Amino acid sequence: MNKADLILKISEKLDVSRFDVEEIVDEFLTMIEKEIVKGEDVKLSGFGIFEKKIRKERKGTNPSDGAIITIPSKATIAFRPSKNFKAKVN
Repeated sequence: MNKADLILKISEKLDVSRFDVEEIVDEFLTMIEKEIVKGEDVKLSGFGIFEKKIRKERKGTNPSDGAIITIPSKATIAFRPSKNFKAKVN
């Protein structure tokens, strides 16, 4: 399922225009993005937690020549599903 499919399904289920649903979904995703960028976790009860994590600097190997390189630290985004969500998947 992609974003357009999600918007269509919500629109049909709630009998709301696709345009209105698209605005809501876009705003929802923008709000999550802004909070993560600020370093805040986004906790959605019964669904999970989106959070910003920092990967530590580490050593790696350049695959083209085998040289040892330093991979710099960087921020990444993690999602931890809730217990309920995990239970439904399993």
